[in-house]
Amino acid sequence: MVKYLLYKTGYALLTLFGVVTVIFFLFTVLPGDPARMMLDQNENSEQLAIIKKKYGFDQPVSKQYLYYLNDLSPLSFHSTNDGDYTYLSEGKYTAAKLFTIGSTTTVIKAPYLRESFQKSGKKVTQVIGDTLPNTIVLAFFAIIIAIIVGIFFGIVSALHKDTWIDRTIALVSTLGMSLPSFFAAILFAWVFGFLLHEYTHIGMTGSLYEVDDFGEGSYIKWKNILLPAIVLGIRPLGVVIQLMRNSLLEVMGQDYIRTARAKGLSEVRIIRKHALKNALNPVVTAISGWFASMLAGAVFVEYIFGWNGLGKEVVEALNTLDLPVIMGSVLVIATTFVVINILVDLIYAWLDPKIRLG
Repeated sequence: MVKYLLYKTGYALLTLFGVVTVIFFLFTVLPGDPARMMLDQNENSEQLAIIKKKYGFDQPVSKQYLYYLNDLSPLSFHSTNDGDYTYLSEGKYTAAKLFTIGSTTTVIKAPYLRESFQKSGKKVTQVIGDTLPNTIVLAFFAIIIAIIVGIFFGIVSALHKDTWIDRTIALVSTLGMSLPSFFAAILFAWVFGFLLHEYTHIGMTGSLYEVDDFGEGSYIKWKNILLPAIVLGIRPLGVVIQLMRNSLLEVMGQDYIRTARAKGLSEVRIIRKHALKNALNPVVTAISGWFASMLAGAVFVEYIFGWNGLGKEVVEALNTLDLPVIMGSVLVIATTFVVINILVDLIYAWLDPKIRLG
C-alpha cells in the first residue's frame, strides 16, 4: 500500500508540474503588457521600468519561469541583494530560513502565488481564500441536487424500461448533458429570474452574501443559490440518471434479486433493501470526479448569475490581464482535481487489493 501511495503521489506531482508549465507559458504569451495595464493611463517610462523590475518582466521568459517555480516550491532560494526579484523582503510571506551560502538563502515556506496586479498588491492566496468558499458551497449544493434528483429519476427510468417514461427521461438527461453551461445559465436567469420573477421571487443575479440595506454588514441569502446550483448540476444530473438506470437494470437481473421476487417481496422493497446499495457504486465514482470538475465548470455560471466565487474572479482577471490571479486559480482547481482523484484511487485500492497489485 505504501508503494502504491508513493506511486500515486509521484504521478500527482508530475501532473501538477505539467499544469504549472502549461499555464505559465500559455498566459505569458498572451497579447498585452500587464505592466502597462497596471499603470493604466498614468504610465511613463520610469514607472514602467520600476514595475517590470519589481515583477520580473524585464527578464527572459525562461528566467521568469524559474522565478515562478521558485515561488511555488516549498523549498526555495532567495537572493540577499535588495532589488533582486527573489529578495526575501519583510512581509512578502512567512518563511523559515535554513542556511545561507554566499548571496543565496535557502528557506522553507508555503507555496507563494504572488500578488494581484489589479487589487493594490493583494495576495492571490487572499483573493482565492475570499472567493473559493462560495464556489465550494455552490458546487456542493449542485452535486446534492444532481444526486437526489438523478438517483430518483434513474430508478423511475429503470422501473419503466423501454416505455415512454424511460424514453422521455433519457431524452431530457441527454439534453442536459449536451447543453452548454453558459447558455443554460442565461436561459434559467431569463425565465425564472425575469419572466417568472413575480412567482419565483428569485433575482437574475445575486451571491451567497448580500450587503444589508442599512450598511450594517452582510447576510446570507440562500435563495440566490437555487438557480446557479440547478444550472451547474444539470450536466452531472444527466450522467447520474443514465448511470443509475443502467446499473440498476444490471443489478435487477442478478440471481439474488430473482430469489427475492420468488419470496414475494415487492419491487420497492427489493430495490430499497437489496438492489440500490450495489447499484450506487458507479454513481459514487462519477460523483467524486464531478465535484472537482464543477470548480472549473462554475466559471461562466458564476459570472452570469453574479455569484462572487472563484469562477467569477477568473473571468474578471482575464478581462484585466491579472495573470497571478488567473494562474493561481487554475493551479488551485487543478490541485483540487488531482487530490480528489488520488483519494478516490486510494479508497478503491484499499477496498480492492487487486487494483494496487495490478
